[in-house]
Amino acid sequence: MRMGHAFAPVRAAAVHCPELTSRGPRPEESAALMAAWRRDLSRLLADDLSGLLSGDRLDVSISEPERLSGADALRRIGQIAANSLLRCGASGETALLSFDFATAIALTDRSFGGDGRIGGGLPELLPRSAALLVEETATMIADAITRASFGDMPPPSGMATRGEVIVRSESAARLKPFALEAETLIFTLDIANRQGCTWRASLVVATERMARLLPGGGRRPRSRTPRTSASGMAAPFATMPLPLHVVLAEFDLSLTRLQSLAPGDTIPLAMGRQVPLMVGEAVLAHGSVGTAEDRMAIRLTRFPNSAPASAEGVAP
Repeated sequence: MRMGHAFAPVRAAAVHCPELTSRGPRPEESAALMAAWRRDLSRLLADDLSGLLSGDRLDVSISEPERLSGADALRRIGQIAANSLLRCGASGETALLSFDFATAIALTDRSFGGDGRIGGGLPELLPRSAALLVEETATMIADAITRASFGDMPPPSGMATRGEVIVRSESAARLKPFALEAETLIFTLDIANRQGCTWRASLVVATERMARLLPGGGRRPRSRTPRTSASGMAAPFATMPLPLHVVLAEFDLSLTRLQSLAPGDTIPLAMGRQVPLMVGEAVLAHGSVGTAEDRMAIRLTRFPNSAPASAEGVAP
């Protein structure tokens, strides 16, 4: 009697993606990662912000996060503040950074050599110098968050290693940093110098994004099969013309004022020190406006997701 049998599967075996089969960190592991991230970020900010604030020796502390709904977090920040929407972390997560006007003006005063004391009598609009200082500070903080998200591991090749400011607004709600019903984590950043000044900022991150900002949380898994792609420097792409444009200024006009415009009207423009060089809707680089050989030109100073560029003139 032959006892051997050949069995055939009724259907193909299930193949699950790594997101379903991999185990997430335990609560104690997440707490340890959060503590390491806060410690690393505090150290990076103490070093990075020193040069911005007249070379002060800084002590930076980051509080334990408080859990709030998105709506409560926006109420905590208030209707008017110096708000920046950041893109940061290994996976390009968004976060909201907020300074109140008094802190923004005090930081600006310190950056110009003043004592940096927070006083009263705040203006209704943030001065241009303070707005630029806030943007530069926010960019440094976004960079530091990105570096802290890698922990002690070097970033994989091709992954973004710098953060950036996507947009600024005096209204945090206008930035739409997270859903109103979403759970968020709000951190308090205390930046103190040795002369007794303390400047405070709020950093708000959606809880589901926070896991990807922690060390190791935002790295993309390596592909099992290498993908090949055409190089942008090779034919036929190398000779393809791309229309670029420089945004010198943006402003708002009411519908009534827009309808009443006529030849000869004058519209004042406030041009920033840094203007974006754009391809369509994407920002390619930032630079300062000047002249080169009797023509307007832009000197490139910073590229998103890359190290600061060497100065090059590009005529708009």
